Amino acid sequence: MRDSAASLEGEDSPSAVPFVLVVTRELVAPEETVPLLRLWGPRGPGSQPGLVDRNHAEGDLAGYHPVADCTPPGAAYLLVGVERGEEFCNLRPEDATRTIRDRGRSPLTIDEGIALVTQVPQVLEKNKCFMLAGSRRHDRRVPALWISERAPKLGWCWDGNPHTWLGTASASVRLSQR
Repeated sequence: MRDSAASLEGEDSPSAVPFVLVVTRELVAPEETVPLLRLWGPRGPGSQPGLVDRNHAEGDLAGYHPVADCTPPGAAYLLVGVERGEEFCNLRPEDATRTIRDRGRSPLTIDEGIALVTQVPQVLEKNKCFMLAGSRRHDRRVPALWISERAPKLGWCWDGNPHTWLGTASASVRLSQR
């Protein structure tokens, strides 16, 4: 994957990054990776560990699965052309996802959102947080990453509710090692 990553070009800013390496729940559970998340501040990474929202009961994260066309190509892969999707703030995730797919892009999964904030913590900013509409449960919950208690938080929102401070993150492609 190193050779593939070295050849990738693209925007590199808090709102868009060329690529991130994703390690899926097949290798490590989100409950173990979320506490490793940190916010980025003027002096670098913060000290508050990431949190799983209290509205996720124990074992809830295992109930989220990738939606159609968001299946990981392996246990580890490159996610390319990543955007946090602030243009989708104040839109319902289902409407944002339709636009994302119309553009030939794909919404991010929980594992991909965690990888993004782990490797590029600057992407999570106050009022510029994002939903991970590529993962869903059997109900209407859409996972999201936002800031709470001065730390990254993995929570959820209802699929029919717009939020002024939550966009919908997306990527252009998933590249496997094969």
